[in-house]
Amino acid sequence: MTLNIPPSTASTKADFYQDLELQVQGIVQGQRNWITNLANVSSLIYHGLRDATGKPINWAGFYVLDQSVASSTNKEALILGPFQGRIACTNIEFGRGVCGTAAAEKRTLLVKDVHEFPGHIACDSASNSEVVVPLVLDGRVIGVIDLDCEVTEGFDETDASGLETVAKILVAACDWRGVV
Repeated sequence: MTLNIPPSTASTKADFYQDLELQVQGIVQGQRNWITNLANVSSLIYHGLRDATGKPINWAGFYVLDQSVASSTNKEALILGPFQGRIACTNIEFGRGVCGTAAAEKRTLLVKDVHEFPGHIACDSASNSEVVVPLVLDGRVIGVIDLDCEVTEGFDETDASGLETVAKILVAACDWRGVV
């Protein structure tokens, strides 16, 4: 099987996200398994964004809804999903840290300096900025896209908007068995 994924021709970050949208659509075409798609998309984002911006992106990946925690504690939590980068925290309750807050509030969080974010969870001490986008299916958060950068102000509204588009593509393209 050959994936028909157009190569990136990005000259700006906005161009990168337009190319990323096409690449993600190519990756998910004919593949509905959420683990497979999130693994490939995390690699695509991690390597592509590092190459396109030259910024030290040190983590790109996903946390997904952890049904076992929700059923045993009556609290919703995220569990580590596919990612690229250094090892990461494995469990995050809704409302804790940047990922948990984005999940609880069902909104994208763009954090220019994670050290100023109340309750930030430092999985990697090299991270200084972060963007988190919730994956929302039928009004319920089923996961988040999470990116970390080693510099403050590593992400902006272009990143947030581009990742929100990626989130919508993934939510629609995957079967979420085991998550919902």
